[in-house]
Amino acid sequence: MQQSISAGRVAALVGPLDGGPAYASLEASLRLLIGDGRIGYDVRLPSERDLTAALGLSRTTVARAYAGLRESGYAAARQGSGTFTRVPGGRSVTHDHALSPRMDEEIDLGCAATGAAPGLTEAFAGAATDLPAYLGGHGYFLAGLPVLQEAIAAQYTRRGLPTDPRQVVVTPGALAASALVSVALTQPGTRVLVESPVYPNAVQALRTAGARVLPSPVDSGAVEGEAGGWAMDEIGARLRQVRPALAYLVPDFQNPTGHLMADEQRAQLADHLAAAGTTAVVDEAHHAIALDDVDLPLPLAAHAPGAISLGSAAKAYWGGLRLGWVRAPHALVDDLLRARLGLDLGTPVMEQLVLRRLLDAGPVLPGHLDRLREQRDTLVSGLREHLPSWRFRVPAGGLSLWCALPAPLAVPLAAAAEERGVAITPGPVFAIETGLSRYVRIAWTRPAAELADAVPRLAAAWAHTLHGAPAGARGPERMTVA
Repeated sequence: MQQSISAGRVAALVGPLDGGPAYASLEASLRLLIGDGRIGYDVRLPSERDLTAALGLSRTTVARAYAGLRESGYAAARQGSGTFTRVPGGRSVTHDHALSPRMDEEIDLGCAATGAAPGLTEAFAGAATDLPAYLGGHGYFLAGLPVLQEAIAAQYTRRGLPTDPRQVVVTPGALAASALVSVALTQPGTRVLVESPVYPNAVQALRTAGARVLPSPVDSGAVEGEAGGWAMDEIGARLRQVRPALAYLVPDFQNPTGHLMADEQRAQLADHLAAAGTTAVVDEAHHAIALDDVDLPLPLAAHAPGAISLGSAAKAYWGGLRLGWVRAPHALVDDLLRARLGLDLGTPVMEQLVLRRLLDAGPVLPGHLDRLREQRDTLVSGLREHLPSWRFRVPAGGLSLWCALPAPLAVPLAAAAEERGVAITPGPVFAIETGLSRYVRIAWTRPAAELADAVPRLAAAWAHTLHGAPAGARGPERMTVA
């Protein structure tokens, strides 16, 4: 089904026009919005008449801007249907293919996974004393160790979402949880609405299951004080338009933008989902990584009882603790378990005992947030000093910055940075279709000293990119793993 965007939404995204001829300024703004992916690929633009009214410009101005878009390859006209967005060179997107991180002298700011939280060793030692009680059995727990299911359920209940332990299925990581849901609830052609930009590996899990992935833009808002985030009216219209079976959402410190969806927005979204008959699949991997004093909203499933929630131990404790979980309505648990029989027979008992002990201490270990906050602030301070032309909004939590560059050079910048021993992830990796070449994601998961060392290297890479990058330069052959 064809996607369209309203004149009011375009006017809000365009904002005040710069100086110079109005048609040229409007064309430049629209070209940037399309190139960055904030207006998606093959989206029908508003009619000239509607956009004229929304912007308060003349019909001739809008017509000349649309003509400029067509001439530059950012739009195409269809007889009797309207004007549709394009990008020069087609739908192709730059993706990276080599596993990251590398074990060498490189400073890896592309992988948003932390070193082990203080206290992890003690949890492993304690779990070793719990293990003998399980050694007499077969060790297969398809849904998870009952003691861990209880601990995860208790966490949800404390967050305002009463949960029965039988609603929890433990998996080998949050990505495995996404894959399990994809296998259980989709088939070839199933429509799934997915935020863009978004964590790319979850999208790949859906596509591997044969789902038809449809983008729903999240406004990057990469300027301090600029709200960005989710436009609920547009999401509601999109849900009514395509009627997807599922919607993959990241409302808690969204990856990669860092936005936190407010409670009132969650309630609105729940109404839209119910009206469309769509089940939300909610990735909560970052919800515990709140670095500032913010009131964390209720889980989305508290507003949308049919929602499926995905959790992760990797972000709150350690990337090497490969455990995640699905919290699902009772009616869907059997479907998940049947699907799981074709994937695996459970997760390692020892690691589950470790996580149970960790959760007893809370959703995140003491001191871990302090360390991440110091690392975030070090990265922010360095970027403001060495790269003042880069724009970003400092998120209240999560593990990375989403930076807007002054020019759409994310891919050659990533290549130049790798040559200088720093790994970052270019924006197109997070695009559902195309665009985002003006953005990079930089994780603050390395020690503060490494971050302080990395930023001047990034500045040198940026200077090289501005003055020496050939058109169409490829980025590093790298895949985003977290």
